[in-house]
Amino acid sequence: MSESAAALKSLLLKKSVRTGTFTLASGKESDLYIDCRVTALDPFGALLIGELGWAAVREKIQAEGLKIDSIGGMTLGADPISLAVGMASAKNHPDEALQVFTVRKEPKGHGRGKQIEGNFAEGQTVIVVDDVITTGGSTLKAIEVIERDGGKVAFALVLVDREEGGRQAIEARGIPVLALYSRSTLL
Repeated sequence: MSESAAALKSLLLKKSVRTGTFTLASGKESDLYIDCRVTALDPFGALLIGELGWAAVREKIQAEGLKIDSIGGMTLGADPISLAVGMASAKNHPDEALQVFTVRKEPKGHGRGKQIEGNFAEGQTVIVVDDVITTGGSTLKAIEVIERDGGKVAFALVLVDREEGGRQAIEARGIPVLALYSRSTLL
């Protein structure tokens, strides 16, 4: 594990991982709660996520010869991760910089009534982002919105895969999942 990966793991364990009894967004009871927003909104966490996320994404893009236009996912969990990776792409490889967008939970009730905000356009190939996947529900919802609005999802980038079926649900839709950490590698 690289020094940066170890530092991010340490920060996640310190700030984002809690044990006990919790009810998750899916309604399931769990002995583990992971709130990646606390780490992703920490300036050091964001720098590490950008560095490691961009390195992983760029490696996949190059290995598979992909052309990616933008990166984003369901607000709020995906927002700081998408921005950190987009900023790292712009800093390190400006010619490959990823534009960033966010998917609202519901279409905006005024203005143009958009559900995707930011730098997204019909016809783009994108990376969908989530902070944590358990069942994959929020990632799948973001994928549905992106595809409905004319985007093509190349793959999903997640900070932590809880290893509770979410990866399989997303991959069953034909979307590969790239996870920086899993429950087993984090704990």
